[in-house]
Amino acid sequence: MHTVAVLALPGVIPFDLATPIEVFQRTPGYQVRVCGCEPEIDAGLFTLRAPWGLEALGSADTIILPGCSGFDVPVEVVSALREAASRGARLASICSGAFILAATGLLDGLRATTHWAGAAELASRYPLIDVDPDVLYVDNGQFLTSAGAAAGLDLCLHLIRRDHGSAVAADAARLSVMPLEREGGQAQFIVHDLPPVPRGTELEKLLAWMEENSVRELTLDEIAAQAGMSTRTLNRRFREQTGTSPLRWLHRARVRRAQHLLEATDEPVERIAVRTGFGSPTAFREHFKRIVGTSPQAYRAAFTPTSG
Repeated sequence: MHTVAVLALPGVIPFDLATPIEVFQRTPGYQVRVCGCEPEIDAGLFTLRAPWGLEALGSADTIILPGCSGFDVPVEVVSALREAASRGARLASICSGAFILAATGLLDGLRATTHWAGAAELASRYPLIDVDPDVLYVDNGQFLTSAGAAAGLDLCLHLIRRDHGSAVAADAARLSVMPLEREGGQAQFIVHDLPPVPRGTELEKLLAWMEENSVRELTLDEIAAQAGMSTRTLNRRFREQTGTSPLRWLHRARVRRAQHLLEATDEPVERIAVRTGFGSPTAFREHFKRIVGTSPQAYRAAFTPTSG
């Protein structure tokens, strides 16, 4: 029997806590234990009682870390998780539970994700982690992380598939009224604001200029000339101040504009490709798929309001 320990810390998010409990307790081959660092856990609108303490983590095969409202992780929790990992336990986080896992240092040097709204904070607090805000979950083998809310369900189904195969996972998905695999990543759920402009930095005016001129073809040489820098210096400053390259920043700005047009207009994809500066529909579809995780047509179908 595979033991799944779900760790409930103060401020635990009820949705994140309930998801693995429901999925694993309904699937043959698992036993679920809700653990806490104290007997009663504040879950916001209610208080819950954890039947098991941190000692139960010592015999768990998988430990699930639901999200919490705060970022402080008790020292005893960090120690218990590290000890569990050292004996080979599998650790998986849901939503902001990635901050709990990150506090152990076990994600250092690895790719990870969390809810898109907390991705920048995770990257800032733990710079050794390669934070990917665009995916539903990341599987590093022993350590897994997932995005917010429903992505925790995607992660649980993925774990069941790893343990027992696709047939068992498909049964679990049907019980949850959930597809075994969803198209795209969480990038499609991010509000279509333009990439942030760092205020008070030397790139602020340049980024504003890039936004204004994003509808026309811009080369790296032209952007560097506008900034009064060499392309090498420009790339370095961009990495330091935005976390990405000039052209990737530009592509994201264009895609965010395209998302708005796909939601708010019925213009054909070819027209939107021109209006957002991609030049060709093929290039537009390639960049949109890479950044958003789904096609422009699928995005429009999912996010265009229906009448009635």
